[in-house]
Amino acid sequence: MPDPAAVAADAPAPQEVNLQIHLRKIPLLANLSEEDMARVKSDLRIRQYAKRDIVLQKGAPGDSLLFLLTGSLQVIDVTEDGRAVGLRMLQPGDFFGEIALINGTMRSASVVALTPVLVALLPRATAMYLFSHAPSVANHMLRFLAEKIQRDSAFRSLLSIHNTSRRIYSFLDLLKEKKEGDVQVVENLPTHQDIANMINTSRETVTRALLALTQQGIIEKGTHRIIIIKPDELQKLIQG
Repeated sequence: MPDPAAVAADAPAPQEVNLQIHLRKIPLLANLSEEDMARVKSDLRIRQYAKRDIVLQKGAPGDSLLFLLTGSLQVIDVTEDGRAVGLRMLQPGDFFGEIALINGTMRSASVVALTPVLVALLPRATAMYLFSHAPSVANHMLRFLAEKIQRDSAFRSLLSIHNTSRRIYSFLDLLKEKKEGDVQVVENLPTHQDIANMINTSRETVTRALLALTQQGIIEKGTHRIIIIKPDELQKLIQG
């Protein structure tokens, strides 16, 4: 099956200054030299996708590194029994498709547009050039991959927790980020069904656990967002 990224419609050509602003906002590319940035801009292909379009198809060749410029994406996989599982959300500035690109293998998951999106595709040859000739890109990618390995290891440990409530609490702890000051926030919270699929429980169990945390004043829920009001109390629940 062809990679949808290769057959999507070209986006209207953005103005030069706007593309420059977009690219400098991408952490992976933010510190490129002007020469390397010019090379990236000349090789980039800009694509637009409608809501629910498949941006990357599992099993397609890993022939490009992709950057989300506008909109929201979700990385998904399909379980053996046919359930679609949301693995993570992507926001503007994020890159994806790096594993298949580096390994020269097929895509291991699909990516779907949650909103209309604008995506930039960097050919594999250019991306590999940056990894070997642009220290800022190589260092950022190394840190990203190291953090990914740590998250994956923590997630595997999480799945071994027998108590479902503790498993849910640990999942929130894994997703949290520190924002202003010491505030802990879970951004882009997956749906209750996606959480249930990822940690092997039911949607109802996830809903009950999050409701209990809210009623205890430990978390505050928003749209696809959770603020951890009492992180110490959450840690006590995780420890059991």
